Amino acid sequence: MASRSFMPLRRSLAQLPARNTHITGRHAGNSLRRYATEQGQGSRPKQQFTVWRPYLRLAIGVPFIGALIYSMATGEITELDSPSIVELDEAIKKSSPINESSPMRLRMEKLIKENQQKIIEELGRIDGKEFKTDTWSRPNGGGGISCVLQDGNVFEKAGVNVSVVYGELPRPAIEKMRADHKSFVGSDVDSLTFFAAGLSLVLHPHNPMAPTVHLNYRYFETSDPKNPINGDKNWWFGGGTDLTPTYLFPEDAQHFHKTIKDTCDRHDATYYPKFKAWCDKYFYIPHRGECRGVGGIFFDDLDASFLQASSSSSSNPQETLFSFVSDGLTSFLPSYVPIIERRMDMSYTPEQKQWQQLRRGRYVEFNLVYDRGTSFGLRTPNARVESILMSLPRTASWAYMDPVSGTRTENMLTDEDELAEDKKSERELMDVLKHPRQWA
Repeated sequence: MASRSFMPLRRSLAQLPARNTHITGRHAGNSLRRYATEQGQGSRPKQQFTVWRPYLRLAIGVPFIGALIYSMATGEITELDSPSIVELDEAIKKSSPINESSPMRLRMEKLIKENQQKIIEELGRIDGKEFKTDTWSRPNGGGGISCVLQDGNVFEKAGVNVSVVYGELPRPAIEKMRADHKSFVGSDVDSLTFFAAGLSLVLHPHNPMAPTVHLNYRYFETSDPKNPINGDKNWWFGGGTDLTPTYLFPEDAQHFHKTIKDTCDRHDATYYPKFKAWCDKYFYIPHRGECRGVGGIFFDDLDASFLQASSSSSSNPQETLFSFVSDGLTSFLPSYVPIIERRMDMSYTPEQKQWQQLRRGRYVEFNLVYDRGTSFGLRTPNARVESILMSLPRTASWAYMDPVSGTRTENMLTDEDELAEDKKSERELMDVLKHPRQWA
């Protein structure tokens, strides 16, 4: 009779983390369970069983039972692959509500979906028109919710997107990430399993007196494809928000920055000046020699090493940074809603509308040439292009050698003193874009 071995089954099953209730001894019953021993010094080992919640037992147990029956019938050793991150996350979602003990992947997904709903409800109230909601899924797991409002009463185009992606990072991407993370693990493999979740929004109002605003908060995690559940992981947070006015109202920039600074200061007083400078540097258009807007904050690759290098100290770096990101999302509406409500009904001229179109051209240039998020998204297999390019304005224009915004080496040889007085506001904006100010 052929020998049978079910060790692969037990090994694969044991790789899944236990969930919740621990029941000892005879009370464990006949449920699907994991056997664990705690060795005592000079005493008989204590036996403890873990009972899984019904949905989790069903989701994970059925494939193993099938493989077990096949092995018994054929006498062959059945090697069953370990559950993937996608399978594990789906099983956890079915077994219990997401809470503080859930994996950070699922907590971040829950956070961004909740904030997406709050934001579109408030923006819909302001505009008077509802967002179109488009829910989509990816073949390898994950998906997203794209909420877009076009040709509204206040917003020419507004997009608030949630994206959850599971995938594999190729070797070149691993090398690039290794350069940004000194403690990067798994750099000696050809591919890494990754998870990414983020909320991204861009609002382009009709009125040139009302500024465009951008926000993105995200979480990224990689794991060893040979042991995605229990193996070493890399994780980090990124994000920020920035304001792009067509016409400069200093009080708007001050309010926007102060709201952000107050949020940063509740966590670490060094965050705002550090992330504000990072924002000015990131949203810079080199070929134009100017910033995209009046800034805000920007950060990326925030992990345990970042906290160790800063003045912050934490026994749980991931939880500390998650709290900061959560507060950043919550502060968005207070930072922008008062501004849009002040500006959305202001009068403007056709010339001012044309100036808005020129400034939006700069927005397009930055997003398509320099923005890392857009570039990463378009390189992702099976990318959802419509959602990635949601950030682009509905309309934009370019003028040859514009006397105010034309690149210095190409614009008309016009003495600035000879420019019409009605171009004073446009020149004031250009000065701020070329020389970023401290607003808070």
